Amino acid sequence: MTVAVTGAAGHVGANLVRALLAEGRSVRALVRDDTRGVDGLDVETIRADVLDPAALRGAFDGMDVVYHLAARITIAGDPGGNVARTNIEGPRNVVSACLDARVKRLVHFSSIHALSSSPANESINEHRPLAAEDRGRLPIYDRTKSDGQREVFAGIERGLDAVIINPTAILGPYDYKQSAAGAAVVGIMRGELPALVDGGFNWVDVRDVVEGALAAEKKGRAGESYLLCGEWRSVRDLAVLIGEVTGVAIPRIVTPWWLARMGVPFITLWSVLTGTSPLYTADSLRALRNHRNVSCEKARKELGYSHRPLRETLEVACEWYRSAGIA
Repeated sequence: MTVAVTGAAGHVGANLVRALLAEGRSVRALVRDDTRGVDGLDVETIRADVLDPAALRGAFDGMDVVYHLAARITIAGDPGGNVARTNIEGPRNVVSACLDARVKRLVHFSSIHALSSSPANESINEHRPLAAEDRGRLPIYDRTKSDGQREVFAGIERGLDAVIINPTAILGPYDYKQSAAGAAVVGIMRGELPALVDGGFNWVDVRDVVEGALAAEKKGRAGESYLLCGEWRSVRDLAVLIGEVTGVAIPRIVTPWWLARMGVPFITLWSVLTGTSPLYTADSLRALRNHRNVSCEKARKELGYSHRPLRETLEVACEWYRSAGIA
């Protein structure tokens, strides 16, 4: 079966393409500019933007399956509007192109952030509604991923055969562009973080996410979504594991959440003055307090999903960052 992958050179895309090739599949890799994630692989590379409907229609022609991964992640708002366009208009265009090209199945990569984080003390599963809090307070990434998932549901109502996966925070190899979670790992490896922030997240191996997505393509029920999770660990737990597998010294100070929250305006101002990415933002701090109790029971039962230990993930990820000259 022939497969098209949008965002093929991204972190998940680079791992997915390699897994598809290992299955003997023919892959059409859609990339926008940076091709490092697929360079040297036996794929048909097409430069196409998900905001270009005509380009998508041509790229999906003759494809049996489409994996839609292209998205923008942000913890610092959306001043140019590119996050909203990519994460909402992108899925809308992908859905229309799949219908026009008669694609047999779409696998849409959403996110845990597309789901409401309230109530925080209850387990999050596929019955949790899409994020729809006061839109003025909802982080732009959460809002756009939930709206993007709604676009896929709308396509399903139009007759599209699609399944949706909602991974948690992804770690692992082939992270050429440094994902948000990957940047935190690299920062700890380089000794660039003066302190850690109280809080944590559910961390999952990119290879487990890919295996879950492949299973969703083959066994997932049309119109269904599947949470793909790993282990919840605090930021300090994550740093300790990184220190153990790499030998680097980790920060000793853990800043309370309330104190870190007070520092957001100063961190933001410093990033503006220096032209650098902020160390953290109100959105990233919010994420570290949410999504602690995540259930992947549905994916385990229907897809045979499982995840490996976080330590094993970090061993491979940290070795890859070093071998790639990133850390």
